[in-house]
Amino acid sequence: MKNGVANYTTDINLKNGTLYIKLKSSVLREELSYGKEKIVKLLNEKLKKDLIKKIVLR
Repeated sequence: MKNGVANYTTDINLKNGTLYIKLKSSVLREELSYGKEKIVKLLNEKLKKDLIKKIVLR
């Protein structure tokens, strides 16, 4: 799945604890929107810091 998401991602920015992800696929955007809290948790665990508070999918 990692490669699949990367193929549809056009831009990523982190500002004030909010991770903005721009996607080319509205279907993928909808699918990821259901798991945003889990994605935040997994990313913060990987970073070993609570940098990300919220995800905005565009």
